[in-house]
Amino acid sequence: MDAYESAAQKERSLHITGAVLEEIGRPRPYRESRPIVVRDLELSPPGPTEILVRMEAAGVCHSDLSVVDGNRVRPVPMLIGHEAAGIVTDRGADVRDIGVGDRVVMSFLPRCEDCSGCAADGRLPCVPGTAANNAGEMLSGGFRLTDDDGSVHHHLGVSGFATHAVVDAASAVVVGADIPPEVAAVLGCAVLTGGGAVLNAARPGPRDSVMIVGLGGVGMAALLVAVAEGASRIVAVDTLEEKLREATALGAHETYTPRQVLDDGIRADRVIECAGNARAFETAVTATAAGGTTVTVGLPAPSARAEISPLIITAEARTIVGSYLGSAVPRRDIPRYSQMWRDGRLPVERLISSRIALSDINSAMDQLADGRAIRQVIMF
Repeated sequence: MDAYESAAQKERSLHITGAVLEEIGRPRPYRESRPIVVRDLELSPPGPTEILVRMEAAGVCHSDLSVVDGNRVRPVPMLIGHEAAGIVTDRGADVRDIGVGDRVVMSFLPRCEDCSGCAADGRLPCVPGTAANNAGEMLSGGFRLTDDDGSVHHHLGVSGFATHAVVDAASAVVVGADIPPEVAAVLGCAVLTGGGAVLNAARPGPRDSVMIVGLGGVGMAALLVAVAEGASRIVAVDTLEEKLREATALGAHETYTPRQVLDDGIRADRVIECAGNARAFETAVTATAAGGTTVTVGLPAPSARAEISPLIITAEARTIVGSYLGSAVPRRDIPRYSQMWRDGRLPVERLISSRIALSDINSAMDQLADGRAIRQVIMF
């Protein structure tokens, strides 16, 4: 129990059930080694700038897997999950623009609106938000989750694999009640990241071709947004034939394996790498046309290294852009994607591979590691 919680607040604590990562780097299959344990915890009431959310849906994302497998080392125990949506049931005294009863989408990178990162219009992450995420704490400091052994860390300010969560209002965006919970959840990471890579980072013109390398949840979301925006030529690239078939069904004009791209000299004006893999990044750079832009949104292991030719960057006037969370400003961008869904232009529900229970979380990580799932969504 940290200093944040007074005796009165302790009496108001809520008993919740959540998926806690106990140990990083356990061997696969995770359904046998079970690094994640679904168990009961205590959740403190929201502080002045925070809200209490009853979770409705949470997507299982590669950024969750990267903590489980050790590619992103975080403090444990940690209640994981960052792509989520739910209903606000309580709010702190200083929260004005979010009301009890609102459906909110969580964003895994809070925006304090007051730092140099927040002043960069989405290009850079929030400085205090990043520090809090790395420490596994809340934006305003400390923990709201405890068990019999002490504090449990927060995952990216959300900890969405739970029946309830306390999040900072800076990590939440209100959406209409007409947006289904599972669609709302996927808007908060897959669509925000993939769609933002197209609209905020690549910014294709009406005649530009767009290539997506890596067709997981983020890559398929980028594909959907490129289709919605009417890109003249959309190319989808993945190692798995079933994902290439799905990309065609979603509107891709051409599909290739990475080997075909390299062997046949396939090129595009705007190439977006969504795999989080050094080889995929190399493929994306090679496949970028002269004068074009390579956007990378994938998060490889910190030790990963790529080999590219500096000459082509200069001689072909290339641009390489890093895009974290799709260079997004969530309160600006999530309403835009919500409206695109309402208008029938962004069929986000087609990204959902399966709807699962919280108890399936270890098996879900196996599915994600195998590359077979686009988006598995936990329904509460």
